[in-house]
Amino acid sequence: MQRASFVFYRLLAGFFFFAITVSPAQAQDAAALQAPQAVLSGIPFTVEVDAEVADGALVRVAGREYALTLDPDAASAVSDPITLDSGGMVSIALVRDGAVIQSMEKRVIPGWLAIVPPLLAILIALIFKRVIPALFLGIWVGSWAAAGLSFAGIFTGLLDTVQVYVLHALADTDHASIIIFTLMIGGMVGIISRNGGTQGIVNGIVSWAKSAQRGQVATWVLGMVIFFDDYANTLVVGKTMRPVTDSLKISREKLAYIVDSTAAPVASIALATTWIGYEVGLIGDSVSQIDGFSESAYSIFLNSLGYSFYPILAIYFVLMVALLRRDFGPMYRAERRARTTGAVSPVAESATAQDDETREIAPIPGKPQRAFNAIIPVTVLILGVLVGLYTTGEGETLRDIIGSADSYKSLMGGSLAGVLAAILLSVVQRILTLEQTIEAWYAGLKSMMFAMIILLMAWALSSVTEVLHTAEFLVSILGDALAPGFIPALVFLLAAATGFATGSSWGAMGILMPLVLPLAWAVLQVNGMSDPQHFYVIYSTVACVLAGSVWGDHCSPISDTTILSSMASSCDHIEHVRTQLPYALTVGLVAVMIGTIPTGFGLPWWVAQLGGAVILFLILRYVGKEVDAPQTRAGAA
Repeated sequence: MQRASFVFYRLLAGFFFFAITVSPAQAQDAAALQAPQAVLSGIPFTVEVDAEVADGALVRVAGREYALTLDPDAASAVSDPITLDSGGMVSIALVRDGAVIQSMEKRVIPGWLAIVPPLLAILIALIFKRVIPALFLGIWVGSWAAAGLSFAGIFTGLLDTVQVYVLHALADTDHASIIIFTLMIGGMVGIISRNGGTQGIVNGIVSWAKSAQRGQVATWVLGMVIFFDDYANTLVVGKTMRPVTDSLKISREKLAYIVDSTAAPVASIALATTWIGYEVGLIGDSVSQIDGFSESAYSIFLNSLGYSFYPILAIYFVLMVALLRRDFGPMYRAERRARTTGAVSPVAESATAQDDETREIAPIPGKPQRAFNAIIPVTVLILGVLVGLYTTGEGETLRDIIGSADSYKSLMGGSLAGVLAAILLSVVQRILTLEQTIEAWYAGLKSMMFAMIILLMAWALSSVTEVLHTAEFLVSILGDALAPGFIPALVFLLAAATGFATGSSWGAMGILMPLVLPLAWAVLQVNGMSDPQHFYVIYSTVACVLAGSVWGDHCSPISDTTILSSMASSCDHIEHVRTQLPYALTVGLVAVMIGTIPTGFGLPWWVAQLGGAVILFLILRYVGKEVDAPQTRAGAA
């Protein structure tokens, strides 16, 4: 019996080893013909051929032949995009002189399947409040769809979930940079918490911020100060202010909301941030495809800022929430819980795990609690990032230099400098021994590991959406609905849907900007509106790609910045999404209805900004409830 079990397990292990080594997505075919991994009905795709064999060859797809556009320096591609409207298996062949050189079979899957993996992940996360199983299921379903929905694809998709998508997400150098930066920030926070620096800041701020109102305003101000990068903003503000807001009985949900809403919205519209080079580059590439529109990319970006209604109004709304001390929806209930019971986190969280983490980085009794032991490392980190941005960037102006800089190297260098400063201060003052300092660094780093797993899987799911052409499918649905006055609003909704489904504002911008800008110009030309007095439509369209991407990213449970905000604030991720969503939807709706649509028909942007601010103030004043007000028996219920 034992021998039979041994043989069975050897066979099982052999099967998995065989499946891994022959997995079609893992093996790289060096053949000349290259087609997309997933082909969707109704979505255009292209086929590439190695330059060495492209001369005189044709590509035959479903019986129709396509000529190749030859490129001696790279892979040649078919001259026209290929669109297949029917499902089932289709043959793709490389042909020369009537002879087939190479062929492959692809299954054409329905286009709507492109949005199933992200929506499934979001639905499972919201229903069961478990993010990792939801993300894993979304990646698995997407891998299965990419494999053609075959029976064998269920198993190869399961393997590809880890060995292709998660592995590639981890192996990406930019992703690895963010992971290192995040872990280093966690380690630094562990040290400055252990040496009493964080408690010193808490003591100092609490002496001014003696109320929840002032604590929220202080968090908002810090979010505005660290404007140059959304990741740095999220982690530094969340980690630094969490002890302060805890002492003032501000819920972790509110902290995560303030952190999230002063990160990407600020970084996306400030004039010298890590976002600007990326945004201006996308605008420049898109404008190069437009004949008759020659304005510089940076000028277009500057002119578009007034039309960025969602980022500006989101920042404004956070401040109003803090000043008026009013909330509504799930956030109101979270704040009332924190004020009345002192429970800054939901009761369902693991108190044991939280106590263990707190104990490992708690200040050592009897040691001085000096605020500069935290302020100096955080300042060194910020200055280190700014110096890194300056030294890795190029250009004549500060905006150009920071915009073109290598933000990932800058973030890693700054975080390393911050950690070294924290270690030096702790050891030199003899507050901590070197061993205690390393233990505190490791404790802070360890607290980030679970969130890093979530972030890694969110990246993997984003890769699945790229393979399945999720963004292209959304464009194909909404693209034909564009009309001159509604172009910006529809672009905003399209960008929001793409950002929500993919969980990446940068990914949504990168995919949509080259598509919608030429499309918007073409619509203007068809309607005889391609003169300078109607260029505001182009400016608003650019702003709406940006603003819509940020809005969708804010609302999405699989967004990296949303996950980082939850992590930095030690807030349950689903609770953060659930409490932030009504606020993001409210601001987004006002931004579209009061800002984007009226300006699409010529209303000056500054009038719309003022109108949106007034409407949001009135909503908060008359819909929101004062959190700190005494509750009647009915009100308490």
